[in-house]
Amino acid sequence: MESTTYGQLLKENRNFRNLLAGQFISELGNWFNFIASLGLVRLVSDASPMAAGVLFVCRLMPFAMFSPIAGTFVDRFSRRQVMIITDLARVAVALMFLLVTDAGDLWIAYLATILLSTFGAFFDGAKNAATPNLTGKEGLLAGTALMFSTRFLLMAIGSALGGWAAAIFGYEAAFIINAASFLASAYTVWLIPEDAVREQETANRAGQESFLTELRQGLHYAVTNHFALTIILMNVIWAVGGGAINIVFERMGGVIFARTEGWNPDVAVALLWTASGFGLFLGMMIAHRTSIHLDRRGSHYKFIGWTLLIHGVLFAFAGVVPSLWLFMFFAFISRVIIVVEYAVQETLFQRSLPDYIRGRISTLERGAELTMFGLSSWVSSLMIYEVSAEVLTIFSGLLAGSAGIVWFIRESQNRER
Repeated sequence: MESTTYGQLLKENRNFRNLLAGQFISELGNWFNFIASLGLVRLVSDASPMAAGVLFVCRLMPFAMFSPIAGTFVDRFSRRQVMIITDLARVAVALMFLLVTDAGDLWIAYLATILLSTFGAFFDGAKNAATPNLTGKEGLLAGTALMFSTRFLLMAIGSALGGWAAAIFGYEAAFIINAASFLASAYTVWLIPEDAVREQETANRAGQESFLTELRQGLHYAVTNHFALTIILMNVIWAVGGGAINIVFERMGGVIFARTEGWNPDVAVALLWTASGFGLFLGMMIAHRTSIHLDRRGSHYKFIGWTLLIHGVLFAFAGVVPSLWLFMFFAFISRVIIVVEYAVQETLFQRSLPDYIRGRISTLERGAELTMFGLSSWVSSLMIYEVSAEVLTIFSGLLAGSAGIVWFIRESQNRER
């Protein structure tokens, strides 16, 4: 099967361009919001690790909890309308952060974060399920890479700009920009025709079974399909270690390097996320050709396992370096490697899923991963009272890399069947 190139997909597929444009705008606002909300919580809580940990849990857990429900929801109802409605709802929620002025208002920041995450679960479920319909099988690899590369590029740009904006103009500007970005995203999705985002068979099947029955069908598929279960288990194990990255970046940038090297805390944290974002973006640019090469050689098996292991070791090594710039370098390289691996496995995963159940399985996988990611962030916020940020970095990298071992074990079992 000949794969569509980036240029061909962007030039010839207007509907995909509209969805990509909406993500570009809203992700920019999201990262402004993330850096600003993290800085605001740090300011009003006197840099409490616990307060930061609660914010990360509020950001990740609702997405994880509602993802399986959202997946069933977007398989039953209009994916286009789900994206538009959730975007408009997030406009109002994003402005709630403007009400936070002291520690007594932290609950507002937490509530707003929970609501943004909940609506985000439904939006992402609809977007991820719709993307293969917009790109077709030939364009799925390029479409997946573009979707994730723009997200990661905006992590870099949004983090950097968000950090500088917070330092210069205050946190309020970032929250207003985020609200406006959701409005723009809703408009770009509105431009996409309804019949472009799901197959007619899926539309015909919608509502034939009860909501709970379809939810159970999704869960049954996830645990009985060997490849689907492998992907879920592997990503959950990765998230056990990877979830610590939120606390690692916050403590290393906002406290350790701010104290030892005199960095502005907001700028230092933003630089770490910027390095990570540029690494993820570069990795996605490499991923397209890498995946084509792997398709031709049939060597996905070794590639996925080894890249997981190597990226974990590299991130762990960042825990022993003495400066922010070196830490950024190792974070950058490890992100390049892990996102190439992710693009390869995600393309294989999406290709393996029938359209009528894709929303349920893809959001279930994402939900399981983010559940563990959120729990890991919470546990890390408690561990930081007992171990140094450097030790937590080493532990995080090695544990995340062990997902490669899970992949090798599961796939060796599959080959023996």
